[in-house]
Amino acid sequence: MPIVAQSTDTTDWVSRFADEVIEESERRAPGKPVVVASGLSPSGPIHLGNLREVMTPHLVADEIRRRGHQVRHLISWDDYDRYRKVPAGIAGVDQAEWAEHIGKPLTSVPAPKGSEHPNWAEHFKAAMTESLAELGVEFDGMSQTEQYTSGAYREQILHAMRHRSDIDAILDQYRTKKAPAKKQQQKAVDEAELEAEEGSGAAAEDDGSSGSAGYFPYKPYCGDCGRDLTTVTSYDDDTTELTYTCTACDFTETVRLSEFNRGKLVWKVDWPMRWAYEGVIFEPSGVDHSSPGSSFQVGGQIVGIFGGERPIGPMYAFVGISGMAKMSSSRGGVPTPADALKIMEPQLLRWLYARRRPNQSFKIAFDQEIQRLYDEWDKLGAKVAEGSALPADIAAHTRAVGTAAGELPKTPRPLPYRTLASVADITAGHSDQALRILSELDPEQPLASLDEARPRYDKAEAWINTHVPADQRTVVREEPDAELLKSLDEASRQSLRLLLDGLAEQWSLDGLTHLVYGVPKVQAGFPADATPKELPAEIKTAQRTFFALLYHLLVGRDTGPRLPTLLLAVGQDRVRRLLGE
Repeated sequence: MPIVAQSTDTTDWVSRFADEVIEESERRAPGKPVVVASGLSPSGPIHLGNLREVMTPHLVADEIRRRGHQVRHLISWDDYDRYRKVPAGIAGVDQAEWAEHIGKPLTSVPAPKGSEHPNWAEHFKAAMTESLAELGVEFDGMSQTEQYTSGAYREQILHAMRHRSDIDAILDQYRTKKAPAKKQQQKAVDEAELEAEEGSGAAAEDDGSSGSAGYFPYKPYCGDCGRDLTTVTSYDDDTTELTYTCTACDFTETVRLSEFNRGKLVWKVDWPMRWAYEGVIFEPSGVDHSSPGSSFQVGGQIVGIFGGERPIGPMYAFVGISGMAKMSSSRGGVPTPADALKIMEPQLLRWLYARRRPNQSFKIAFDQEIQRLYDEWDKLGAKVAEGSALPADIAAHTRAVGTAAGELPKTPRPLPYRTLASVADITAGHSDQALRILSELDPEQPLASLDEARPRYDKAEAWINTHVPADQRTVVREEPDAELLKSLDEASRQSLRLLLDGLAEQWSLDGLTHLVYGVPKVQAGFPADATPKELPAEIKTAQRTFFALLYHLLVGRDTGPRLPTLLLAVGQDRVRRLLGE
């Protein structure tokens, strides 16, 4: 069943943009589907920063669908961009060998060794497409290689060449401006923008080539070496004859541009051309595109040459990883959506993008912070269920758990992530032991099968196995620490006795939680259920001391998984033996 349309509360950024986009679409293209767009360059792993380029229009498009409008979310795969450099850390890629392909279209570069895909672009597109499917993102993919090599943009290219002086005049307004202070700049996030920074020769010129023959907004790929290190030396508007020379291999060729399909418009012309061609109403851009002279700002003027208008385009801030700097797809090893989906459910990942306005940066946790995020997510779910959540939080939650088409697949019994992680840690892959522990968390509603806790359990297990250092993993003692037990004073022995006496009766997650926190209270002469307000500050110190003792006796460290979960995992008989009974 489709999900009910969202509240249009003013704090809900998605609803506000949906209102604006619907109104603008009715003005520009009445009666036609609303077009929102994203652009992705498969030049390497498509990371979690790039995902914001997709999630922002996806959430807006989905809200528009919920309201009964037809929407097209177009993702342009910029796979006809030049192969700018060899990313580091890609398995099956030799730096020297793949460096020979720099300057070629991404679809003309071999895929990494061992890949089942035909070329470099398809290899990295496939991983992203799979992740978007898991995230519930509905889109129309468009290969720019197919668009350019099929001649789909031929009229637009010829139009740009006829109006090259007008385009050059617009670009020239910005060429003379001083660059912003370095401290205000941020590294560009898309490969096309980076051409201006790291190319060589004519290929480095992001806005086209200017020379003795004039300015040209089109760059051919060389007919000999296949690279874009070319310079247009002449062009005739009447015959469309174009001559170019390759600065890499000295190859020269004269072609008729009206029949030639091996080249593309330079980025600052290509992007606005596509806005007009597709009738894009909404497309976000990274902060780098919003500075003076950037592609989005300049494109807003160039798009008029093609008879179009610049889309509504919110600036989006960068996405980081806990403990890491802003991500760049040109650097190997940056986490991708697939990496995140190995350790978290798609609902949580969607929520992280939905709850923050596009201009707010945020981080995605691959460290211990993921447990806190999951706690926050579960608390929100409980508030939504009981009707006490704020409207904007309800909207973000609803957008996270599903789309206009329906809810995403979910875990039937969503047990706390930190509990599942602790169980996966302690049981070290033994699913029968994991089921035993999890079924004892709530004796009144025991878990019948581990499948009831999946996929959340699998995500937590993957996090433990891939993101928790070996020295932080939990290893339960095989034998009691006889020396430590012998050295205990009477108060410590009494605390252990109180715990052991209550184990059988309190053997559940809630019961053990009450028990381990209650022992120091009882020892101090207070009821086990006394609240913190009723207790002196010393009780907290006594609790920490007691917990540390239990951890030492059970796992040989000062800390570890939450004690109630740890006790359940170890089992009553073994707990009694390790605590000296």
